[in-house]
Amino acid sequence: MVPMARLFTSFLATLIIMYVVPFPFYAGAAAMTGLQPPEGATPAIFMLSVLIIKVGAAAAFVLIFYFARESLGGRWLSYAFAWWLFFVIAELGQAIGPGYSWTEAIAGILAETVYCPLAALAADRILRPKVPAST
Repeated sequence: MVPMARLFTSFLATLIIMYVVPFPFYAGAAAMTGLQPPEGATPAIFMLSVLIIKVGAAAAFVLIFYFARESLGGRWLSYAFAWWLFFVIAELGQAIGPGYSWTEAIAGILAETVYCPLAALAADRILRPKVPAST
């Protein structure tokens, strides 16, 4: 059984990774293309909405990993790939629809390519069952 402190630590680490890693990618896209926050949203409100979305994603990411940690057996990269694929498909779907640009989708995909493996590695290191040392 994983103590609640480790579960919370994994959630917090995952949230920080998922929230902070995209900044340089979107900042780069903004610098190169003039990308702006959605019309009608102040930067503070926009960042708060992103944080709330990331809280949900981090909670799901950690809880699914937690429930499957024994069967994953250190295959955190496979877990990261599954989430990366999910996020990439979501980005492509958003880019096809109105109100979201291909620039945003590409920046998101690049960020997800970095943060999915980092978050999965953090979850694995924090939540994987500890194997007792052999005597």
